[in-house]
Formats: sequence, structure tokens, C-alpha cells
Amino acid sequence: MSKQKLLIKGGRVLDPSQNLDRIADALIEGNQIKALGSNLASRMKLDGIQAWDAKGLWVMPGVIDLHVHLREPGREMDETVATGTRAAAKGGVTSLCCMPNTEPPIDSPRMVQFILNKSKEQGAVHVFSAGCVTKGQKGEELAEMGLMAEAGAVAFTDDGKPVMNTQIMRRALEYSKSLGFPVMDHCEDAHLSQNGVMHEGLVSSRLGVCGIPAEAETLMAQRDIQLAEMTGGRLHLAHVSCAGTVETIRQAKRLGVRVTAETCPHYFALTDESLVDFNSNFKMNPPLRTQKDLKAIQEGLRDGTVDAIATDHAPHAPFRKSAGLESAPFGVIGLETLLPLTMTVLVSEKILTPLEAVRCLSTNPAKILGLKMKGGLRVGMDADVTLVDPTTVREVTDQFESKSKNSPFIGWKLKGFAVGTIVSGRVVMRDGAFV
Repeated sequence: MSKQKLLIKGGRVLDPSQNLDRIADALIEGNQIKALGSNLASRMKLDGIQAWDAKGLWVMPGVIDLHVHLREPGREMDETVATGTRAAAKGGVTSLCCMPNTEPPIDSPRMVQFILNKSKEQGAVHVFSAGCVTKGQKGEELAEMGLMAEAGAVAFTDDGKPVMNTQIMRRALEYSKSLGFPVMDHCEDAHLSQNGVMHEGLVSSRLGVCGIPAEAETLMAQRDIQLAEMTGGRLHLAHVSCAGTVETIRQAKRLGVRVTAETCPHYFALTDESLVDFNSNFKMNPPLRTQKDLKAIQEGLRDGTVDAIATDHAPHAPFRKSAGLESAPFGVIGLETLLPLTMTVLVSEKILTPLEAVRCLSTNPAKILGLKMKGGLRVGMDADVTLVDPTTVREVTDQFESKSKNSPFIGWKLKGFAVGTIVSGRVVMRDGAFV
């Protein structure tokens, strides 16, 4: 049986793994990249095969989101594997790493297998699973990291909660060195952040709302980095939000510590001023910070201190988010706005070049998760491809593929939306419609 072929013609091919930025064709055969070059149809006698005219579009390795909450099992009212992966495909995300703070948590080989099997049955994109660092996310005893790795886990985290016990975090990093997988920490000193609902500063004081100081994040990041230096383990810092953390990471990298980091679009696009109307769609943890922090996040992305852009996609059913600022849960959705926010806020403003943006969205996330056949468009690599319209402006509405609507960007006019999502050589989404 011959393999299905797809020729993507005349797009702007962006692949940081090859330092490639030029107009070219890409040939997909089966689930792999078969060829990359100019005028492939005539040079390879490809008459009659399926072709996609990509003139004016970006053609990039599929977006990889390091940080997604799919909520299944246990919180299917908010999201499921099926709806979350459709939202990913609509946003141009071809692979994602789901967080383990489900109900029950993904803290055993059996639970890892459950999520991977569910994803194979119902997922629209590739799903990789993180496993918990501690049993039940209770912070008291290490989970079965080795067995979960054998079952398919690609990272370990208690995300949603910090690993407060320093000895447990040390042991987790020691295991990460031998297993080769990163420990992703939610950096938060829970004693400093207790009862806080937004950034502690002038705005929280003006609103009379209990705040979360930036030091709650930065102090834990400093602890984690010292432990990573001590153990030689692989540390990944999730959802970095403030200037102090960026500078801490910058210094650690200069010293050769094995640390990587991600931030999210809301931290480079919004500040705590967004909460003046008490809108809980702007409530997340870590919280939105100040303009100074926003600029530091942008600079951290620009100079490579912050390696990746992830969403921390955290869906909540509307009735949960409408409970008021102090009572509503933390978290916002982001899979469907990841690309256009990066394009509009960072690329259009020349904070990142197109290649640097793709590096943050695809190439670096693949490296962090150890996905050697993803994050690039070299011949033989997985045929996960995202096509982007870099110019057409659209308004974000509340019509999401996600089951939840808790986006702080509804009403924003953005450009750079995905117009094509190809997963393992199969066109999943084209021009906004599922295939």
C-alpha cells in the first residue's frame, strides 16, 4: 500500500533546527517529512498528488505546548481529552504535554497509561503526559517516577501546587538526572502566597484585595536552581511571571545549571491593571504582574533566558469563573490564542524574529521534552506541521473549541492565526474547519 503524499507549495518555511527561513516546498509522505526544497513538483515528478498552496503563509514545525490542563479524568465539566485536543488543533498545536493534577492525579503507571490510551482513542493531536512528583500531589512522598517513565511519562510535576518540601524536590531532581526527564516546578512559596488572589502591589492595595508577592515565585525558583546545581538534575520552571525570576534564571544559565523555563502569553501581554474591574478571567496563578515584569518577560524571551512559550491552558466551566474575583478558581484558557498573541505582541513588535518565535513555540519545547523527531522539518522527522496566516486580522470571540470560555483576550484583534494543522502527515484542521 503506497503512503499518502501531501505537497505544501511555496510557503515561507521557518525551521530553527536548520536555521532555515526561505520560500520552499515541503513534501510529506506518510507520517514523515520526505523532502524540502524549491519546485519539488517538477523536480520529483509529483504530478497529481494532493497539494496545498501555501503562498503567503508560514510553514513551521508543529507547535508544541508544554503545559496544558486537559482536566480528564475527574473534571470533564471543564474540559476533556477530546475537546482540549480539538482546541489545540484549532490553534495550530500538534503536540501537548498534559498536567497531572487531575482527579485522581496522574501519579502511577496505570494513570499514565489511562491518559495515553484515552488520547489515542479521542485525541485530535499528540498528547504526552507528565506524572506527579509526589503521591496524590500531597507533597509528602515521591511518586513512582521510574515506573511512570517506563509507562510513557515525559516529565514530572505537581503543577497547580509547589513542591514545598526541599528534600523531596532534591530527590526528584536526583531521579531526573538518572531518568533523563525534566522536573517541572510550579514555583510558589505557599506561605507567602496564602489567600492571595492577584499580584501584591499598588493595584491590589487600591482594590483592597489580598496579594501574592513576586518573591513567592522568585524565592522558590532560587531554591530549585540551587538544588539543580547541587544534584545535576534537569529542572524546568513553569509559567515564569516576574522580573526577579527571569534574572535568577539568566544568572543560573551563565553558571551552567541545567535549567529551562517557559512563560505564557498572558505574562507578556497583560499586567495587574487588567483586574481593576474585578474580572475573574484575568485571575491566574502566578498572577499578572506589573509593566516592569512584563518587559522583563519579553526581554527574557528575546535573549533566550526563557526558552519556551506555553499556555498553561486551564479551563473552568463558566459558573466556576463567575463566582467573583476572590472565590473564582485560578486559570485561563489559551490553546486557541497562543499563536496569534505571539505573532501580534512579540513578532509584530519586533521583540522576536519569526525564527525566534518558532524556536520558542516548537523547537525548544521538543528539546525540553526529549521529542527528538519533533520541533523541526528536516527530512525524516515527524510530519507535524503548522501553517500560519501572518497578516489577516481577526477578533477573538467566545466561540472556542474548548468547553470553557475563560479567556482574558475576548474582544482583542489579533493576527497570526493557524490556518492549517497537520498531525503525523494527516490534515486535521484547514482554514478553521476540521477535516
